[in-house]
Formats: sequence, C-alpha cells, structure tokens
Amino acid sequence: MKQIAMVAGEPSGDLLASRIMSGIQAQEPTAHFTGIGGPQMVQRGFESRYPMDTLSIFGYADAIKTLPSLLQTFYGSLNYWKKNKPDVFVGIDAPDFNLRMESRLRPLGIPTVQFVGPSIWAWRYERIHKIRQAVSHMLVLFPFEVPLYEKEGVPVTCVGHPLAQNIPLQPDQAAARQRLGLNTEGPVLAVLPGSRRSEVQLLSPRFLQAVQILQRQHPELVVVVPMVNAQRRAEFDAILQQYPIKHLHVLDQPHLSQQDRPIAWEAMEAADALLVASGTATLEAMLFKRPMVISYVLTPLMKKLMAWQSGQSRPLTDWVGLPNILAQDFVVPELLQDEATPEKLAQAAQRALFDSVWSQHVAQRFLTLHHSLRLDTPRIAAAKILEVARHG
Repeated sequence: MKQIAMVAGEPSGDLLASRIMSGIQAQEPTAHFTGIGGPQMVQRGFESRYPMDTLSIFGYADAIKTLPSLLQTFYGSLNYWKKNKPDVFVGIDAPDFNLRMESRLRPLGIPTVQFVGPSIWAWRYERIHKIRQAVSHMLVLFPFEVPLYEKEGVPVTCVGHPLAQNIPLQPDQAAARQRLGLNTEGPVLAVLPGSRRSEVQLLSPRFLQAVQILQRQHPELVVVVPMVNAQRRAEFDAILQQYPIKHLHVLDQPHLSQQDRPIAWEAMEAADALLVASGTATLEAMLFKRPMVISYVLTPLMKKLMAWQSGQSRPLTDWVGLPNILAQDFVVPELLQDEATPEKLAQAAQRALFDSVWSQHVAQRFLTLHHSLRLDTPRIAAAKILEVARHG
C-alpha cells in the first residue's frame, strides 16, 4: 500500500488535490492519503490531521497573526512524517508552507512532488534555487512554465489544468440558474471577493459599492455571492450591513454528498459577468467563458512587505489575472489598488454585463485557452507521482 502525504492550503488546492487523488486511486486503489486537506479531499478518503483553514493566509501580516497555529501545524506534521515516512510527499500549491516542508523531508529520503509551483514568472524568480533543493519533481499547470524549470535543471512535467477537464467547454447558464433557484431572465452579476480573510475585508466594500451604483442604473440586476466557508460568510455579512444591496443571493457551499461541485462554479455558470478577486477564481471564470472584471487590493503594509520580500514593486509580467497572462493580452480589465474604486469597478462591470459584442469576443478567446489546458491532468499527474514514489 502506497502511503502518500499531501498538503493543500485553500479551497482551490482542495479541489485540485481531490482530482489528483482520484487519478492515483484509479492506478493504485489501496493508496492511503494523510496530511492537511479540505472537504473534497476528505470525501475521497483523505485523513486530514489539521484543518486546512490554518494555511489560508496571505502575506506576512496574516502569517504573524496566526503564527502559533502555523508553527504547531508545521512541526506537528513534520514530526509525524519523520516517524511515519510516506512513500512520497505531494504539496498542492501553498508554496510558502510546502516548500519549507519539502526542504525538510527530502534530505530524509522522502521524495517530494510540488503540484502548482509559486509564480516565479511573476514574483521572486530567485525562489527557483530553493525549489531545486526541495523538490524532486515539479508538476506545472501551464505550458509556458516548462522552459523556466528545464533551464534551471528542475525535473518538470506539464499536466495541464484539471479544471479544464472538469468544467464543460460549453456552460449551461439556464441549468445553473435553475439549480440555484434564480427565476430570472435578466442580468446576473456574480461577486467573488476572495477566499482569504484579508481579501474579503478589503474587496467586499468596493465590490458592494460598485453594485449599488449598478443597481441605481439597472434596478433589476440580480447579484450572487458564493462563500467558501462559514467564516468568510460571517465576515461578508458584517460588511454587507454597511453596504446593503437588492436582489442578493449569498450562496453557501452545499454538503458534498448532495453536490460534488463548488458553489462558486454554480454562481459563475449562472452569471452573465463577474466582479472577482485575482486568483484561481479568474481561471475558473475563464473556463466558464464569462467576461469579468479582475481586482485586487493590498493594504499599505502588505504592499511594503511584498515589495521588501520580492525586491519588486510590481509583477514581472504585464498582467496579474491568469486569463490575461495565458492570453498575453488584456482580454479583460484589471483594476488594482487605487484604480479599484467603486465607480471604475461599476463602469467596467456594466460593459461586461451589457456589451454583448465584447462579451462574445471574450468568450471566444477563453474557449481557445480552454482547449490549450484540456489535458487528462489526474491521470498524468498521478502517473508521475507514483513514478516518483517508486523511484525517488
């Protein structure tokens, strides 16, 4: 029986890991998985030793606040795997945590696989040296990443993105609206302020004020807001009291036995357009072919810490949103920092909602990108993980 250690740090990693688990189970039915994971991994038989939300942090500010629980989780996991050596360790995203763990485990003879590397193509390219020391094999999602790792002597395989297989090429908006009980043929805007506490606190007020502006011009506008967990829901509800809006549907994730599908996907598929925090959600929205407005805001302290840590005042790429990075073009607008005003967000969202010619152009660009990522990711990734487990 293969013993496979895994760590996923947030809902997007939980989803990716659950897909990889299914691929491993198809090739190694008796494999046992343990570590840190979320509900979708647990649904597939994962033994989670610590709550995944412990790792759902952003930057130094959040890390300092949660340092005691982070240290307990890190050293508790490390000591467990020292005593109960797995055949392979698989880190799913969460590079700050996972690369540190991999750098401790690999010298002990435990092979390590990192699935989804840090965005060295955007921030802190020098991290490649730590990756080379810590990681036995890198699994990357995007074709443009492969030459970067090959040039630096890091074994690498592009496995495509599992979401490209699991999200249909042609979304069914009417069916999604029916599942959500949205009895409307009018415009629907999905608002996704992020899965981290800091994102919800910084983006929700701006997004909600933008919706208020839109609803003054379009009173019929329906708004759906998916929430990843109860904590984010409580934080969002507190902000909502300050910026109330009409025709609002706040969506909680249903029990996975009822629906093995993130509630955010339902919101995206049902919507005509999105206001969305930069991150994995923008890739999901791209795969659903939805026009979107990408936004992100850092506090001055978070911005200074990132600049200090990276030595950069901005990313190495011209874009921050994954759809734009993949297209190497501003397919959809990005409103960041001081540009992320309610007025500008509302103006950009109005175009996404009501400019049908532009929306169709965006959907066609996104369809092309979808095809480029549509590989059999669970099978390819699982085969490579098992190969590393057998041969190191």
